[in-house]
Amino acid sequence: MGNREDLLAGARRAILERGVAKVTARDIAAEAGVSLAAIGYHFGSKDELVTAALLESVGDGIGDGMEAIVGETAALPLLDGFARLWDRMPEVFERNREALLASLENTVRVLRDADGAKALGEAAEQGYLGVAEQLCDAHPELGEDEVVAVAKLDFVLVQSLGIMWLMNPASLPSGEEFARAVAVLARD
Repeated sequence: MGNREDLLAGARRAILERGVAKVTARDIAAEAGVSLAAIGYHFGSKDELVTAALLESVGDGIGDGMEAIVGETAALPLLDGFARLWDRMPEVFERNREALLASLENTVRVLRDADGAKALGEAAEQGYLGVAEQLCDAHPELGEDEVVAVAKLDFVLVQSLGIMWLMNPASLPSGEEFARAVAVLARD
């Protein structure tokens, strides 16, 4: 790995151990085994490195988990696969609890800055496009507009349910409840 990759990996480890608010640039550099100056050279600031590391960490952990479930349920009718996805996402949240918590902590910090909020919004757009890619592979029978609509719904749900899960894992609706709600709305 190069310094950039070492910094991302070191930042993830340091953040998960100490939390976003407590981690210092020195902690990250030490964890990565690189100089403190490497943070500025590769990322501009510690805050930008933290955001990049968390986007990658949550994207890999949550995104890969979600992608695996979508792939496993591809043979099911779309609404059944949707229900199964939301029944299984708490397992993904559990495996990524510390990254979810750190990401939430960082999101609040980033949203206080207009440029940071814009960058986070662009990252969210990339996130739902990634979900759309997964859905398109799993359900080639869907049109592009349909894939994007479902991907946006899935992306919004994963974001909000991740927060709800952190507050109270038992509070999440079941996949069947979500599927029933979608079916009711589609009937109207």
